[in-house]
Amino acid sequence: MRTSTLALRATAALIVIAVLIWSSRENGSDSASVEQVQSASTATSGFDYYLIALSWSPTFCESNPDDREQCGTRGYGFILHGLWPQLEHGRGPRDCSSNLTPRRATVERTLSFMPSKRLIDHEWRAHGTCSGLDPEAYFELSDRAFASIRIPPALQPTARPGPMDAEDIRQAFVDANPALQTDMLGVSCKSGKFSEVRICVDMDLQPRRCGTGVGMHCPRNVPLRIPLAR
Repeated sequence: MRTSTLALRATAALIVIAVLIWSSRENGSDSASVEQVQSASTATSGFDYYLIALSWSPTFCESNPDDREQCGTRGYGFILHGLWPQLEHGRGPRDCSSNLTPRRATVERTLSFMPSKRLIDHEWRAHGTCSGLDPEAYFELSDRAFASIRIPPALQPTARPGPMDAEDIRQAFVDANPALQTDMLGVSCKSGKFSEVRICVDMDLQPRRCGTGVGMHCPRNVPLRIPLAR
């Protein structure tokens, strides 16, 4: 009987040791995973505010007609070019270190306002990695940023805007968004064509004054060509 009891105790001890070893390995694996995520999410140079870059898709598509994702059958007006971390006195950090990539479900959701997988990948690598967020949080914030800006009636995809210069476009956004002031956004052009509106917002996506380098990058008082959505 004594021999049987000792055997049972020895078996129980072995089971306890095995459980402890397994638990130690599991905890070590979890810790490593958490450290990797924390390391990736904090790999940022720091920044002061965000820049919402709204791209006028018809201008892009005139020069890139073979881009079927963005320039195929659906006639986009404004799309989100990106949500960029920005410094007060110049451009923000870019291409920060990260081993994270957007999940497929995140990419599919993001295509509704950033209709190019290549653009999504580029924006994550160039700007999202410096946001201090993981891909899912960064693109969720990008979605909210895009939705927070009201597009003026004259620049809806179905509109046929008359002659407008850069100041007209900036004022149209100010009129459509009561929280905006003229020093909170700029307009960009390419070869005399309207290209982008860039709006400065704080970490809570509230409009704020732009820092250095964000402004009007178009000819002054010259009507711009605004390609129509197709």
